[in-house]
Amino acid sequence: MNYLAAFEISAAGMSFERLRVNVAAANIANAHTTRTASGGPYRPLQALAASAPGPSAFESQMTLAAHTSALRKPVVVESVLAPRLVHEPGHPDANERGFVAYPNINPVTEMVGLMTATRAYEANVAALNATRSMAQKALEIGGR
Repeated sequence: MNYLAAFEISAAGMSFERLRVNVAAANIANAHTTRTASGGPYRPLQALAASAPGPSAFESQMTLAAHTSALRKPVVVESVLAPRLVHEPGHPDANERGFVAYPNINPVTEMVGLMTATRAYEANVAALNATRSMAQKALEIGGR
């Protein structure tokens, strides 16, 4: 068994889940940001994992995943959702009709994504520890 590939897959999973946590935290922190450096309201971010190219069969994908070249960097993209408009005529960022454009961020959805990413990170840590334990047992057995 190639333990290094298993370690790398778990590490890539942990890295992606950490990115998802950071993106969710940024979205929650900017849920009320009406003006950014680019001029409009904050655009919510999404972390996307890129899949490895090749055939779609499960066995082929597992073979690809065993090679380090198949692991791709995740990307962070801005959401294409339209901002939500709230009628606040006294707000400094209100338009001529008195509406303020707020980011279209649902805090509940972001918190669920945050908890999901945390659990997935923990699952990757468990997989990494199981692989490490198997490697140690194999060394113990081979040393006898």
